[in-house]
Amino acid sequence: MRTIVKGKNIDVPDSVRQYAERKMRRLERFLDDRSEAVVELSTEQHRSGADSQIVEVTLVVDGQPLRSHAAGPTHQACLDIVIDRIERQAVDFREKPKGKARPDAGKGKRIVDDGEPTLYGKAAAAAAAAAESPEDQARRSRIVQTKRFAIEPMFEEDAVARMEELGHVFFIFVNAETERLCVLYKRNGGDYGLIEPVIAGQYTPGRNDHRAG
Repeated sequence: MRTIVKGKNIDVPDSVRQYAERKMRRLERFLDDRSEAVVELSTEQHRSGADSQIVEVTLVVDGQPLRSHAAGPTHQACLDIVIDRIERQAVDFREKPKGKARPDAGKGKRIVDDGEPTLYGKAAAAAAAAAESPEDQARRSRIVQTKRFAIEPMFEEDAVARMEELGHVFFIFVNAETERLCVLYKRNGGDYGLIEPVIAGQYTPGRNDHRAG
């Protein structure tokens, strides 16, 4: 296996290069003499010091590209994490039953590990999730659906009745008295709460300020 260690817009110190090459020897059992492994190191200036150093590793196992990356305070710390992740990918890939596949199966596909679990069983997913950094976990949380609906002005009492009719724990409506968008919600004690959002700096005390919180 030939390991290529390169920097993305940075010069890689000899000590880091040697550390990367030494860590990559753990993966030699998955590769043959013709295989290459690429280790790319970079630095993100806009990130905090705790995750400003980035390492991405790419290698090919039985013709299948595998990739993983990690962020941390030093490139050595990132290498420790990313080598563990990509080694798990390689093990999962080797142990996955090959079976019979269509002639075109696998074309244009690759295994990508950007901090998300691999696709080979619950055990592999659990192991990958446990190794995720807070940054990787935050990346997985995203908006996946958007809903739009018409809102009709109504009085607070009508909004309560409508929410109960729908069986919801909150209800969005336009207050017919104030013409403001409001959020009605059910409190733990069984009473109701009302949220009237206002733009910061434009708040004016109103009639409902005396209500209990």
